[in-house]
Amino acid sequence: MENSAKYAHIKGWGADLDPARRPAYPKERMPARLEGVHWDQPEPQRQHIEVLQSIEYPARPPLFGSGPTPRGLSGSVRRFAFGFSESDLRHWLLLLLADRVDVGEGLVADLTRGHIPNIYAEMGGRAELKHNPAGAVRKALVLGVVLGVVYLRLRRNPRRRRSETPAPARVSARR
Repeated sequence: MENSAKYAHIKGWGADLDPARRPAYPKERMPARLEGVHWDQPEPQRQHIEVLQSIEYPARPPLFGSGPTPRGLSGSVRRFAFGFSESDLRHWLLLLLADRVDVGEGLVADLTRGHIPNIYAEMGGRAELKHNPAGAVRKALVLGVVLGVVYLRLRRNPRRRRSETPAPARVSARR
């Protein structure tokens, strides 16, 4: 069975078979425009810091971008993530985890230097309040509920209460 008869029931099938009906036909070139292009490979960029590379590529391209040097626990997680293929979900989930760990490391570094971060401003609190007031109120309510539950849990901790109060004296039942 010929293809045109086999797929004729599909609406629009074969519409581009006739070159005169193709939208780009007058601009198409045969052979393709990039055939026979000659250019020199640029001199490879020198690497001054560690740049992580996907396992899918045998060599680094001559020019590449570089971000901050992978360091600390987040850098270790990133190095581990680049051991997996980019088509593997673990690669991307580990990179997301490394980003979250890096935020935590940044907060700890700020606190060790004596800088108390303004989390509200750094997370765009004013912009959220201006452009999404309902979302800002919802986030504030969720934060209040979470802090209230944590406070109540710490206040009613049975282990803490037992250690603070002395144990009652035992009275013997014999006379």
